[in-house]
Amino acid sequence: MAIIGRVNNNREPGPAHVSSITVEEFKKWLKTFDTNNDGRISRSELREAMRRQGCWFTTFRAGRAVRHADKNNDGFVDDSELENLVVFAQKNLGMKIYAA
Repeated sequence: MAIIGRVNNNREPGPAHVSSITVEEFKKWLKTFDTNNDGRISRSELREAMRRQGCWFTTFRAGRAVRHADKNNDGFVDDSELENLVVFAQKNLGMKIYAA
């Protein structure tokens, strides 16, 4: 995987360190932030993932991302809604995510 120019001060592995990532790699990385292991991503878990990648305004962006992806309006992004989060990350966070 190639290094890109965006800086992550925490030096943690994830999408900010690669020029592109597959959808499956993105989902796998995102699930590492499911701290309560309920199989869903909450706004606070997504906020932490974004913060670790060096994003700014993470509370605002995580809220927007969950609202965009959460089609059943339960306040979480579950497996069936992860594709919606991929689309949001591509369009609004500048991530290069591609199908394998």
